[in-house]
Amino acid sequence: GGLGVHEPGGARRGEPGLPVLAPSDSPREAAEDPLSQGGGGSPPLQPVRAWPMAGPPDPAERCSCRNTDCLERPLRRLFEGLASGVAACPWPFVLVPLLLSGGLGAGFLFLPQRQANDIEGQFTPTWGPAKAERDFVRQHFPPNDSWRFSAPRLITEGTYAALIAVATDGTSVLEPAAWAEVLRLNAAVRDAEYDRLCARTADGCASPNPLLRPGDEEPPKNLSFPVNGSDFLGTALGGVETDGGRVRSARALKLLYYLREDGPEAQDSRRWLESFLGNISAKLAELRLSSIQVTYFTSLSRQEEFEGNTKSVIPLFSITYFLTITFAIVSCLRLSCIRNNTWLASCGVLSSGLAVLSSFGLMLFCGVPFVVTVANAPFLILGVGVDDMFIMIASWEQSLRRKDKSNVKSLLAETYAEAALSVTITTLTDVLAFFIGTWTAFPSVRSFCLYTGTAFVFCYVYTLTFFGAVLVLNHKREQGNRHWLTCMRVDVGKDQAENCLYNACCIGNGSRQPSEPEGEHPMSIFFQKYYGPFVTNKWIKLLLVLLYGAYLGGSIYGCTQIREGIDLRNLANDDSYVIPYYDDDEKYFSTYGPRVMVVITESVDYWNESVRLGIESCVQNLESISYVDRNLSESWLRVYTGLAKGGLVNINNKTDFLNRLTIMFKILPSFEWDINKTQDEIEASRFFIQTVNVTSAVDEKNLLNQLREAAKQCSIPLQVYHPAFIYYDQYLVIVQNTIQNVVIAAGAMLVVSLLLIPNPLCCLWVTFAIASVIVGVAGFMTFWSVNLDSISMINLVICIGFSVDFSAHISYAFVTSGESSANKRATEALSLLGYPVLQGAVSTILGVVVLAAANTYIFRTFFKIMFLVILFGALHGLVFIPVFLTFFGNFGRSPSTRSKKHELAKL
Repeated sequence: GGLGVHEPGGARRGEPGLPVLAPSDSPREAAEDPLSQGGGGSPPLQPVRAWPMAGPPDPAERCSCRNTDCLERPLRRLFEGLASGVAACPWPFVLVPLLLSGGLGAGFLFLPQRQANDIEGQFTPTWGPAKAERDFVRQHFPPNDSWRFSAPRLITEGTYAALIAVATDGTSVLEPAAWAEVLRLNAAVRDAEYDRLCARTADGCASPNPLLRPGDEEPPKNLSFPVNGSDFLGTALGGVETDGGRVRSARALKLLYYLREDGPEAQDSRRWLESFLGNISAKLAELRLSSIQVTYFTSLSRQEEFEGNTKSVIPLFSITYFLTITFAIVSCLRLSCIRNNTWLASCGVLSSGLAVLSSFGLMLFCGVPFVVTVANAPFLILGVGVDDMFIMIASWEQSLRRKDKSNVKSLLAETYAEAALSVTITTLTDVLAFFIGTWTAFPSVRSFCLYTGTAFVFCYVYTLTFFGAVLVLNHKREQGNRHWLTCMRVDVGKDQAENCLYNACCIGNGSRQPSEPEGEHPMSIFFQKYYGPFVTNKWIKLLLVLLYGAYLGGSIYGCTQIREGIDLRNLANDDSYVIPYYDDDEKYFSTYGPRVMVVITESVDYWNESVRLGIESCVQNLESISYVDRNLSESWLRVYTGLAKGGLVNINNKTDFLNRLTIMFKILPSFEWDINKTQDEIEASRFFIQTVNVTSAVDEKNLLNQLREAAKQCSIPLQVYHPAFIYYDQYLVIVQNTIQNVVIAAGAMLVVSLLLIPNPLCCLWVTFAIASVIVGVAGFMTFWSVNLDSISMINLVICIGFSVDFSAHISYAFVTSGESSANKRATEALSLLGYPVLQGAVSTILGVVVLAAANTYIFRTFFKIMFLVILFGALHGLVFIPVFLTFFGNFGRSPSTRSKKHELAKL
């Protein structure tokens, strides 16, 4: 997965087989082989050498159910060959990645063209049904906002500026003082340019509110609610208190200023809205409104705020790199001016940065859309890339203790044979997880997975080339007794210096000589002497089993309460003017939801009474849904039928039915826009139903499903449509897509595990850990106010790879231990691998922790889920799995395990 926890000899998850003693290593030499600390706080174990490459193949090396090292051996040979080339000529391997990154980095010139932050295009399903429904409605009921505008009949959201005026001090917006300020506000917004660009009806500009009538300065009285005469006030007045159907007071009033969105005026309308957003704050200040408070929003606002999200996170990159470089340097610090690995740590971080530059540039060259979610990727890549660096340094330093230091080819070959294989396995699972994530209906997820998966490939390549060459060059500096900072030769072996600080900074022997083995790391001692015995105590194990039961129960409950879909308010910054508007809209105008079109999509015989009865039955079925108010429906056919019953028209034959429609159009002109009529056919027509109490994502999902199901069961060809359904469509596929991606990714990880881990019990625990961590992350998302949407779906796919690391290390070390009791084997596994697991978790968290400070939901969500993944993964690896393993005793142990120092599994 994404977390490169490093193990002895650079072993990581997925590195197969058991290390064996080379023929030249006697048992006595093995017993005396000191435990030592690897670079970057690596675990205190020196791995043994592998079998020589030359000579006839040993029967033990043949592939079988008990030995899957057949995949490891050819990879080792390949990496040893690469290492020889890097060691022989390191400079090309330094310069070529730098030049390649510079060349591919030129792709950032295409960034303005590749930015694809269209909310509908990126965060709704590519083939959502509502998009096809919208195309049908646009084809048969083309809008015309230059003379017959009607807001409920809009095919899109429209081009508009919206204001919500809320009366202060709990008063009514219909009181004289508040109403006077509403009129002043209306006059301030409606300038000459607006009057030129406004959406028009037969009477002029469409009114921003049905209660605002030209020349009427007094607040309206004796209003009925929600319908007043022919005006629907459900979306015009909010916080209404009624008395016998009459309005007593209203806390809020909404003003909607629609502009033309079609034709040559479209660009002018956009400029007017941009000017409105730029000037509205100053206008409100000039008006000095005291009786009302005003919040505002436009059809451009959501998109503009979303596009500004990336800019808000850019300053966090510098903090992340500072934290990561600091952590890397501290982890690699040595009290010797020669053996100090500061430059190695810095170049390891640089390698991750080059990978981001190269991959992003390549994707931009290839035309892959750059979505704001992609800005999360560098944080993740940096954390994982630094962990790969720790693997290489640890394996390199362990090779230094076993090999002739003058033979750099041999040193690097052994380093690559150990570390490169583990990095390969980890990269393989990372890339699998991300490229599987491209099989989704959400373009934003596809873009993120393409950019990030490609970045992991580059990170892998640069680790084996650029960073390997840096290791060689740094070794040559050390062999030449040159200072880590100045590269000047320094004195070695002089003990007459004034103090220890001088020795550490200026004398080559400021720390122990390279020939002296370093002691066991304090953290490993802690895990062995204190933590291991603590968690294997029988009463503590009972407590931890109960704790896991509580974790699992809470997670399952959270999964049942998970909220689906992206809340559009979350696409704006926390301090945006959009948020107060959304708050007021939800507080005062949430009673009445979308006014839904019911479209008859084919030509039917409306003049046939049985057909009309069928249509009426279908509409009644729709009205019977709990989210629909049957008293607020609008149907031209009901009106036309009423006219026929009154004897005004005859609608029982085709000719009369079609010719008499003009009589109805004179009475209610807007109905003419609801019938797509040719000379002798009605190709399509539409009605409207009013939804109510659609206040949550669950309500939106249920409303859409119930409406579409009712339309599907109708004998007449019907479809339901509203512009908001474009976003509601995500509920139809989000769970399905998430489960699909998670299952496929988990299956791929298990295949990799079965191929490369030769112990079935370990594979069982890998399966258990993947399932348990995913359930935990998905469940606790609910408690942390994170919805299941296209953003969190990315992270759930990532968690597949990360959840493998923790459990595979500990469980395989347990089953291959040579200790006599289950408790001792668990303690040994923790002492050897507890600190690397912990260190890997910390390095990954450091890569994303600054996103917790972001003022944008998208980036905070990425941090929250990554934090949950690492937290629960580490808990499983360090707490739950060691305890569960002790209950199995000798079950699943390899019969060949003998020595705890030389029989440790390499994952």
